[in-house]
Amino acid sequence: MCGIVGYIGNKEAYPVLINGLKRLEYRGYDSAGIAIINGDTRIYKCKGKVSDLETFVKNKDVSGSIGMGHTRWATHGEPNNVNAHPHKSQYGHFVVIHNGIIENYSRLKTKLEKRGYTFKSQTDTEILANLIEYIYLKGKVSGEIAVRLALTKVIGTYGLIVSCKEEQNQLIAARNGSPLVVGIGKKEYYIASDATPIVEYTNSVIYLNDNDVAIIKKDELTIKTIHNDKQIPKIQTLDLDIGEIEKGGFDHFMLKEIFEQPKAILDTFRGRMSANKTDIYLGGLYNVLPKLVEAKRIIIIGCGTSWHAGLVGEYLIEEYAKIPVEVEYASEFRYRKPIIYKDDIIIAISQSGETADTLAAIKLAQESGAIVLGICNVVGSSIPRLTDAGVYTHAGPEIGVASTKAFTSQVTILTMMAMLLGKKRNVLSQEEYKNLIAELTKTPDKIALILKHCENIKNIAAKYKDATNFLYLGRGYFFPVALEGALKLKEISYIHAEGYPAAEMKHGPIALIDEKMPVVVIATKDKSYEKIVSNIQEIKARKGVVIAVVTEGDTVIKNLADHVIEIPDSDQALAPLLTVVPLQLLSYYIAVMRGCNVDQPRNLAKSVTVE
Repeated sequence: MCGIVGYIGNKEAYPVLINGLKRLEYRGYDSAGIAIINGDTRIYKCKGKVSDLETFVKNKDVSGSIGMGHTRWATHGEPNNVNAHPHKSQYGHFVVIHNGIIENYSRLKTKLEKRGYTFKSQTDTEILANLIEYIYLKGKVSGEIAVRLALTKVIGTYGLIVSCKEEQNQLIAARNGSPLVVGIGKKEYYIASDATPIVEYTNSVIYLNDNDVAIIKKDELTIKTIHNDKQIPKIQTLDLDIGEIEKGGFDHFMLKEIFEQPKAILDTFRGRMSANKTDIYLGGLYNVLPKLVEAKRIIIIGCGTSWHAGLVGEYLIEEYAKIPVEVEYASEFRYRKPIIYKDDIIIAISQSGETADTLAAIKLAQESGAIVLGICNVVGSSIPRLTDAGVYTHAGPEIGVASTKAFTSQVTILTMMAMLLGKKRNVLSQEEYKNLIAELTKTPDKIALILKHCENIKNIAAKYKDATNFLYLGRGYFFPVALEGALKLKEISYIHAEGYPAAEMKHGPIALIDEKMPVVVIATKDKSYEKIVSNIQEIKARKGVVIAVVTEGDTVIKNLADHVIEIPDSDQALAPLLTVVPLQLLSYYIAVMRGCNVDQPRNLAKSVTVE
């Protein structure tokens, strides 16, 4: 969750650190801090955002060419100045910044207290700093050895940077379950939670693996495991442009990313179709495709928006490939002792590729002998490296905490998988297969048309920005879209919203409907159209307010609903890619009108790397 950045080299560290923290603030923004190492170690930290830290350090000495920075999403201890990172050990020998959770922190703390240590903060990180120091002083070992030995006693996840007072020419970085990447420059190194703070300085990076410890000096990098086994680093080239992580003239990253969806979807299927657009090729699945085609069951796991994408995938695969599909919350799957067969195919979906619960669920599935596939956006992240095969979405960086283009790109991949499996299993005829591909290729242009009419959605948002509850309804493919629309509104506007299958309305939610309850109904023309019309009539009979997403040219619902948002006609299997866009815009405009921080909603962070 938290954002980590470090620098060691020949230039001033502070600009690198503060700019890096701004790039990483989507990972956490409860508090922020930096440590500059230059003869002594100066720590500046405060509650609030990176901009508050900038104000705090104004006119203070930030000179030095080695340093580390942290932007926090609180786990242990409330957001305040004391709990902010970096943390210094009791006798001042070590400074630590940390992303993750030390699960056995209480036992470690008790042992350290018996040895005379006291604690100023409520964090598990301060315990780690003191554990490293205790081993360092008692064993009279180097900082590197103290860090490695301490980490063998830790249960939990960590991405961390450590500085030792007596060894100021180096930084020590380590990871287990929480991402860290090292950027390689000319006699300089950059360390970060992801590549966004690094891309403007170098495109050569090393992704640390679990249990790796990197000992980093200005002109030397050594990577070992916590058990002192030397590792040969794999240097990779970043495929990322600095313009992709800037707002590009938009007011918010979320709005930019909504408008990037035509390109994101195009990039996701680009190069994965034959030149005449009559066939699909998913190269990342080549080695496992025969087993995937013969699968008796597919289990899709994910969290949040990725789980919603998985639900759409369930509908798609079952309809077009006739393979039974189950969709599981990764956080539940890993704990409920699921029955997994060796011939099951597990599909793990994650935008970041670092979601802690999804990673744990993958490991559980692999222990059962199942094949695990990944659908992920971030190249080099943990899920692609851990899974047997998979497909990247190519959505580009997503900085806004509320996922938008990640969802539509994930659904695009699942759509292509369903089509390909349908053809390989002889469920889809060649004509149906070609027609679906042709429809998919038209989707980016159709979304572009929806975006051109955003003013209508903005006007609707203005009418209902002060509502306290929303209900979202959809049938079939649109039930997961209703869930996703409700989640977006909750995430960024703080309005309570629920998504329901439309037919379930009369089994409870109908009791909530009155003239103050906006009900968003996804009501495009498909096989459930007549039934959704009946649902709208039931709402209107109870004086409910209906905002309907309809197929352009619809006149029946237009005469029933209070507001309509038209989308281009589409095959029902591809319509989720279209219908979700107006719901994203509706949430965005309502949040902006309510004065909410759209890109950094309270209590949330982009990449959930802790349980």
